[in-house]
Amino acid sequence: MDFPSWLNPVIIPGLPFRWYGLMFIFAFATAYYIYRRQVRERNFPMSEDALSSLFVWGILGLLLGARLFSTLFYYGDNTYWLKPWLIFWPFDGRGKFTGLQGMSYHGGAIGGLLAVILYAKVKKYSFREIGDMFAAAIPLGYTFGRLGNFINAELYGRVTSGPLGIIFPYNDITRTELLPAYEPWVQEIAAKTGIDITGLLYVNLPRHPSQLYEALFEGIVLWAIIWIFRNRKPFKGFLIGLYFIGYGFFRFIIEYFREPDSHLGYRFEIVKTTLPTAYAHPLLSFSTGQVLCFFMMLFGAIWLIIASRLPDKEVIRIYNNEENGKSETESAEEAAERNRRRKLRKKLK
Repeated sequence: MDFPSWLNPVIIPGLPFRWYGLMFIFAFATAYYIYRRQVRERNFPMSEDALSSLFVWGILGLLLGARLFSTLFYYGDNTYWLKPWLIFWPFDGRGKFTGLQGMSYHGGAIGGLLAVILYAKVKKYSFREIGDMFAAAIPLGYTFGRLGNFINAELYGRVTSGPLGIIFPYNDITRTELLPAYEPWVQEIAAKTGIDITGLLYVNLPRHPSQLYEALFEGIVLWAIIWIFRNRKPFKGFLIGLYFIGYGFFRFIIEYFREPDSHLGYRFEIVKTTLPTAYAHPLLSFSTGQVLCFFMMLFGAIWLIIASRLPDKEVIRIYNNEENGKSETESAEEAAERNRRRKLRKKLK
């Protein structure tokens, strides 16, 4: 199957606006809508202004963490370690605007998590409460990010001769890795897929659309699971742990279909392999993404144990206006009555 010809990473030719950036806006808007819905259906003590501030903190933390992890841990050289000011410099060496290309999901998760923890501490909210609502809002928004990767024809999977294989484009914008036609395994896949490689030195073969796998399982399926549990969670903070375990599990499995970054390869190989990463991902070879996902699942499991033993773990399904002592939920009439009583006490004194 060929990549859809009508898809192009650039929205308007000649301008630095890409679908990937627009997908970020869709992702944030979707997460905001779902979070806001939870606040309203639970009558949670958080005003519109507080909700907007929370998302500003979370988005800034996410973007900072995603960019830092991508540049410092996913690049094969020490460029950004030696010149850290380039991390947030949106121009190339010739002064051309390129934007901030390269984001790491795991870095974004850590940055966003720290931002939400800090916000909860400063504003005196329960981190477990607002974290659970984030866990039920993020996955569906995350789906748009992976759709952006697909449109960019990046982060594709390994070569496959299966019916789901897609031949990603090779052009000035999307440079899919071409494979040497003299390799026996390349010739085998070409024969199975009916691709004529006679006289070619390099060939473009079908690959797993791993971006779509991730959009489906790490986005839609994970969101559906957490959404079902949002009114059935046994204790505060449960959805946070469920999110980390669920995402880590789905991503760990899908990494077997996704080709590791060529300059990184496998981080750990229990059994050494000489097979090219584009062709096979041995069961006991683990990519950077899989290593990070393992720690995500471990963190999620440990957090569930801790959260289940913390005080005040009982779940409040629907909040009353007096819950948590938040004046933000008081009605205008209640505030007016309180002020009237205060003035009366001053007169009596």
